Amino acid sequence: MTKSSLILAAALPALLLGGCMGTRNRGLESVHQPVVTRADYALDLATSGGLLANGESERLNGWLGAMRLGFGDTVSVDDPNRVATGAERQVAAVVGEYGLLLGEPPAVSRAPVTPGTLRVVVSRSRATVPGCPDWSRDASNEFDSNTSSNQGCSVNSNLAAMVARPTDLVHGSSSVGYLDPVIRGRAIEEYRKAAPTGRGGTAVQAAGVAGGK
Repeated sequence: MTKSSLILAAALPALLLGGCMGTRNRGLESVHQPVVTRADYALDLATSGGLLANGESERLNGWLGAMRLGFGDTVSVDDPNRVATGAERQVAAVVGEYGLLLGEPPAVSRAPVTPGTLRVVVSRSRATVPGCPDWSRDASNEFDSNTSSNQGCSVNSNLAAMVARPTDLVHGSSSVGYLDPVIRGRAIEEYRKAAPTGRGGTAVQAAGVAGGK
């Protein structure tokens, strides 16, 4: 037996073992699925006489702007004593400027709310597909009936990136308010009615600027 044949014979078990290593995916359903994580951000605001103290509404508005609050986020008020109902209405008014409504407070608070304050909590979810892309398994030496280790990475990663409300991947979405064709067609109708951009129509307005076309 030649020297090269001996080297090949010694390396063959390692090559076969290498073909069996990597992510196992024995079915058409991908092992790479979206994972939804949630982060809570809290801001304590001072209250006075059941209302927000002077300057707190502006501070809240600046904080929400810095957070780039938008669709998919959930805003809630944590006030265990429920003594600052007027302040909650003020918070709801500020949040309403971002097109959102107040939601239910989170089940677990980070720390007790100090008397004379209320806590505004922004809950933000994010969907990702860990481990993608995944080329850990050598498909050219597949003797175990596995699909590609990268199976489903593209589809599920795009799904995780495009879903507007990541929590819908966990418990689905309610159909309330989404099946009205008038609501669905409103954006298209406004687009068709708008003047061409060459005539000054469909101008992009800064957030919070009224009077846009």
